[in-house]
Amino acid sequence: MTDFDALFGADVRLLGDLEHAEQRERGADLRTAARPVASDVVDLQRLTGVPALQQALLLRFLTQVGELAHLGHPEYGSRLHELVGEPNTAATRNRAKLFVLQALQGEPRIAAVRAVTVTTDRRRPTWLVIEVEVLTLHEPTPLNLVLPIDLGGSVA
Repeated sequence: MTDFDALFGADVRLLGDLEHAEQRERGADLRTAARPVASDVVDLQRLTGVPALQQALLLRFLTQVGELAHLGHPEYGSRLHELVGEPNTAATRNRAKLFVLQALQGEPRIAAVRAVTVTTDRRRPTWLVIEVEVLTLHEPTPLNLVLPIDLGGSVA
């Protein structure tokens, strides 16, 4: 049996939804929850194992490459922000896929990328829906993430 806490690490919970994230929710980053024993006391929420990796991947996608250079991580993040203002075309969707694949290369806890699909949100034609399926180290069950991106541009 694998110790997923040791393999994937632990982190403070920063995102509310670990399966769908549209933004980093700046200003409301730290999540708290009541202690099970004393409901009048709150603690910071912790993520361990696979949920910690889910959050790490979403934060990587939502962070601009170079944004953390001053902290010693110049390559961390993704280039998805470069697509804001672009029209929703096949070329833009292909660039989104490329940017996701580039960001995933920087994550050592991923064993393989099974699929990255980029489609148009039918209800919001200037939005992309990025679906990612990866295999993590020592885990046979794929990890799935959905990342909606508002291009704020035009519809082709």
